[in-house]
Amino acid sequence: MKVRTAVLPAAGLGTRFLPATKSQPKEMIPVIDKPAIQYAVEEAVRAGVEDILIVTSRGKVTVEDHFDRSLELEHHLEKAGKTEYLEQVRAVADLAEFHYVRQKEPRGFGHAVLVAKKHVGTDPFYVLVPDEIVPEPRLDEASLLDKLAEIYEREGASAIAVVEVPDEDVSAYGIVATDDVVENVGRIRSMVEKPPVREAPSRLAARGRYLFTPEIFDALEKTSEGVGGEIQLTDAINEVAEQGAVYAYIHDGPIFDVGKTLDYLRTTVELALRRDDLSGPFRDFLREALERG
Repeated sequence: MKVRTAVLPAAGLGTRFLPATKSQPKEMIPVIDKPAIQYAVEEAVRAGVEDILIVTSRGKVTVEDHFDRSLELEHHLEKAGKTEYLEQVRAVADLAEFHYVRQKEPRGFGHAVLVAKKHVGTDPFYVLVPDEIVPEPRLDEASLLDKLAEIYEREGASAIAVVEVPDEDVSAYGIVATDDVVENVGRIRSMVEKPPVREAPSRLAARGRYLFTPEIFDALEKTSEGVGGEIQLTDAINEVAEQGAVYAYIHDGPIFDVGKTLDYLRTTVELALRRDDLSGPFRDFLREALERG
């Protein structure tokens, strides 16, 4: 079955980007010339997704506005003869069918996925964390979402993307233990949320791209609230792994994090250097800036 639905949790407060996020959602902070969340939407669409559910919260109306038509802006651009910009603006609203549901209180990542249950129904679905940007692969490469879909088609089970991280980053992620890995795929035995490095079962960290079967909703409904009343997605993944199967795909390509200030700057540089229209002059600027010290 082709995966046609993607869920994008976008209900967080973005406290690590204050004061910028005091007046705008963190998902709408631009990375070069697009808001961060648009990169995730475009990634999902490239993988064949037609239906996108964005989980929002109070104060996120600009996310909805971004993926809607803006007739006043379109009229202004058309009148001014700015055809290229007009096409770009219209294309955003036509990327997919967009739907929205609110997470009415901050009850964690797991709860944000759970509120998508009524919309998703009984079909498999992707979850993409907008804080993480996976650049578009080369034409001869399968995308990360395509790799997860291959596992689902073969095994009929959920699959999550993991990346090997250095010791100093282990305590920032959910860490998985797997059976023997064959061609970058291993069945998950267990998953631990943000363990101290000495207690971590591996260095394989979950990195914001998931393909779930509907069993994840049953597991989330049985998951007890933890610190701060939050429902952890990690606990639900463990439940599904124990009762059935969940697979990890070890991704060896780049995943850029825009959820922290320094990583945001790195991401902006990396993506600019990948752009044909920017890479040349931007490299010159960086070289000159480094020479100036």
